Amino acid sequence: MKAIRVHEFGGPEVMQLDELPIPVPAADEILLKVYASSVNPADYIIRQGGNELLRPLLKLPMGLGLDAAGIVEATGSDVTNFKKGDKVYGVPNFPGDGSYAEYLAARANQFTRMPNNITFNEAGALPSCALIAWNAVIDLGNIQAGQKVLVHGAAGGVGNLAVQFAKARGAYVIGTASAHNFDFLKELGADEVIDYNTQDFAQELQNIDLIFNASPVRDPGVRLRSASIIKQGGIFVCSHLDSPFSDEIKAAFQEKNATCTLVGGGSISYTSSLDGTTELIEAGKVRAVVSKVYPLAAVAAAHKDSETKHVRGKLVIEIRKEN
Repeated sequence: MKAIRVHEFGGPEVMQLDELPIPVPAADEILLKVYASSVNPADYIIRQGGNELLRPLLKLPMGLGLDAAGIVEATGSDVTNFKKGDKVYGVPNFPGDGSYAEYLAARANQFTRMPNNITFNEAGALPSCALIAWNAVIDLGNIQAGQKVLVHGAAGGVGNLAVQFAKARGAYVIGTASAHNFDFLKELGADEVIDYNTQDFAQELQNIDLIFNASPVRDPGVRLRSASIIKQGGIFVCSHLDSPFSDEIKAAFQEKNATCTLVGGGSISYTSSLDGTTELIEAGKVRAVVSKVYPLAAVAAAHKDSETKHVRGKLVIEIRKEN
């Protein structure tokens, strides 16, 4: 099978298209015939050698890719919830061989059945971002109808899903984005959009129940200004796992009796997140946003686009054509 491998850390040019044997699934794994994956900021961070959080986990040579959609080709002896031919989506094992590959073996409990009304390319854009957005808005944020939600980086892969999840729960949703994404976010259901280039959200807003920083840009100032507008007892969730909260920032939220936390921390459930996403997509309340599709051989170009940090939705890697 063909698969992208990194034999040394560096720029997009270090990704090689190698020929590898098809993996054999362990007892608790499925073998997936991959149709689509997508690019996440973590992919190029890993390709470059990782950050403080990821570096100890990385071992060369290694694969890349945190999203996968495809058809179950085989199941391990302990797998009872899938059978050959099932269309599924989810995330590969990490650390592991990644999903920029024609086949992958991964734990079955990290996958669920694809929504029946979307393509493989759309499904490949969803899993890892859906897990993070669901964790922030539903698991940690526990957002309720009528509450106010602010999403930083609302047009990105995680942010656009957070907007849609919050709206599906009946929240009043505000997003920060550049001006050219205003109409796009309004179409997704955002009630207000703030231009981060020309407006200061801290001057425009107040009494926000949940603030979710889904932007790929690490800016401590955003955290501090978010503390100034959060509601008493509100919740601030950040996607930057590699950036712990400083004492200054913790104190700023404590003044409001507000919670500040990072996504994950053992609280992510693959099954509830992905099953919940599937339910909302099939109900027409959430959609996958694909900005561009690349063949596997052009993954370097996709990484270059991703590293601009101005992608609307997701960049998809089409591993094979849908029949």
